[in-house]
Amino acid sequence: MRRFFGAVQFLTILPVGHHVVPPARMTPYFPLVGLLLGAIVGGFDLIAVHWWPRPVVGALDVLLLLVLTGALHMDGLGDTADGLYGQRSPEKALAIMKDSRVGAMGAIAMAACLLLKAVAIAALPAPRIIFLFVVPALARCTPLVAMWLLPYGRPEGGTGSAFYEVRPRLRDFWGVLLVLLLALFTGMRFGALIIAFVMTLVAVLSYYRRKLGGVTGDMLGALIEVTEVGLLLAATIGES
Repeated sequence: MRRFFGAVQFLTILPVGHHVVPPARMTPYFPLVGLLLGAIVGGFDLIAVHWWPRPVVGALDVLLLLVLTGALHMDGLGDTADGLYGQRSPEKALAIMKDSRVGAMGAIAMAACLLLKAVAIAALPAPRIIFLFVVPALARCTPLVAMWLLPYGRPEGGTGSAFYEVRPRLRDFWGVLLVLLLALFTGMRFGALIIAFVMTLVAVLSYYRRKLGGVTGDMLGALIEVTEVGLLLAATIGES
């Protein structure tokens, strides 16, 4: 439980106390943190739809998830978009991502992500609580895959380097398996979710490999955000 609470402490602002856990030991618990976030957002959604229209609740769901995570992954998306956009050398891209200021591409990427999430949640088929429960968890499976397949991309080290002290092993993917089993409850949409999950992972990690040859903490956060968008859009295919 200490490792789980350490992962909650790192990925969210939830008050779980102070837990000193080696970062590399908490990564297998990222999918469980996603389930916790999904349960909170899904529970809020169940209550909120009795007060507001679905589009409004969709926007509130996105805002709640943003608050719960302290905008950690959204900040990574902005930095990654600023750094990797255009024909820049890896050194220049890393320097831009380290800059705390947000550029035009970062702002556009974050705005597009928030907008797509809100409209996709509003269009989710009923019961949408299962998608709100599963999607954050599936998205938080992606850092394990990324760290398993790609090396750390910042030679001088950084926040994400501590997670590479022990690279994920196959036995660390038990949380991913659990989330995939729970995703079966999405019924006919399960296939679309898995296809979107795999396609997003392949596309983003291939892009990372081509641009930088590895990943950083910001890029892992961006991967989570992009995966959430892809999954939510996949879940709404065919809805009108």
